Amino acid sequence: MTDKTATPAPDLAPNLVLGEVDGGRLAENIMHFARVLRAAGLPVGPGKVLQALEAVSAVGVADRQDFYWTLHAVFVNRRDQRELFDQAFHFFWRNPNLLEKAMAMMLPAMKGEQPPERPEMATRLQEALAKERPPEEAGSDGEDEEESFDIDASLTWSKSEVLAEKDFEKMTTAELEEARRAIRRLRLAFHPVPSRRFYADPKGHRTDLRATLRRAARSGGDIAKLSMRKRRRRVPPLVVLCDISGSMDRYARMMLHFIHALTNDRDRVHSFLFGTRLTNVTRTMRRKDPDVAVDQCATLVADWAGGTRIGHTLAEFNRDWSRRVLSQGPIVLLISDGLDRDGAAGLEAEMDRLHKSCRSLIWLNPLLRWDGYEPKASGARAMIRHVDSFRPIHNLDSLTKLADALTHGAQRQNLREWKELAA
Repeated sequence: MTDKTATPAPDLAPNLVLGEVDGGRLAENIMHFARVLRAAGLPVGPGKVLQALEAVSAVGVADRQDFYWTLHAVFVNRRDQRELFDQAFHFFWRNPNLLEKAMAMMLPAMKGEQPPERPEMATRLQEALAKERPPEEAGSDGEDEEESFDIDASLTWSKSEVLAEKDFEKMTTAELEEARRAIRRLRLAFHPVPSRRFYADPKGHRTDLRATLRRAARSGGDIAKLSMRKRRRRVPPLVVLCDISGSMDRYARMMLHFIHALTNDRDRVHSFLFGTRLTNVTRTMRRKDPDVAVDQCATLVADWAGGTRIGHTLAEFNRDWSRRVLSQGPIVLLISDGLDRDGAAGLEAEMDRLHKSCRSLIWLNPLLRWDGYEPKASGARAMIRHVDSFRPIHNLDSLTKLADALTHGAQRQNLREWKELAA
């Protein structure tokens, strides 16, 4: 392996390999690259580093594209990891002094200095690159190349009150982990509702004729006292329908942690994920470890970060699952941005059926975080007409407000203004 990794192709030497080429630093640089990916949130361990070294040894580094896809095949195993890997690869392997530039950008800017315009880089990658630096060059006498992009290396940290209002999309890796811990501690004391069943209670307001006659039979037919009963109150079931399409990808994983917290906090919770098809993940969400549950859901779902067919998936739910999970008047949480690739074909009829089959239908939309949001998309216009509540879900504060609303009973909102905008 040392022969192939120590002497890469000359045309790739200035752009691909960090450090001294002749000294055999490629293996060490692959190790540092794996550390960057692991710090950015990808599940990269020592075993994958060894696999990457073996793969590079077999394929070689004569072609940059082959080198890219070799590492991609080893380090990437889910669709949502592609963008982060692509940014990390082009950043890490492009220029030997690029990380030094990034570290310089971590320093506070001078007052009045305007940062240049630059494309957005993943916050988790910025944080990972801030922690990880490759070995210093021994004798690089080449000048830096002129890069085609700049680096957004802003560092962010916040107190708990700032974290509560921070968008999940803008959180760093450490903040996302802290948010997950906060979601796990979330407890929902749902408002109980009257059921059809009764139980014996001397202070009840209904007469239990069967119990009264049984007592009279034991005493020779004398009815000395009426037996009373009271209506049983129970927390309604909860059904969660979560959109995991490409437009919801950055929020879907946090929503899965939220669903896991709901499932392990109470009974009778049914969870479904949908994109272009419907997937029941109720049993998977019942696992005690939230990370294991989320990873298994990502493996189980075949259409993760794909398209969205809301009308088609709701029709499948109403046809195959509504009689099983909607028979006891549940509260339904519909988590979606309302963007439908089918142009809302059949969506309004399925939303109307779903609305009539449940106790309360709550639509949670991350796009509602924008003050100027209007339901202009065809899917959003069809959905807003058949919901009881319309709430944002993009940070911890919105989850807390949702928990308070469910705890005190899901109240119906006056959605007349939203429905007028959608008309």
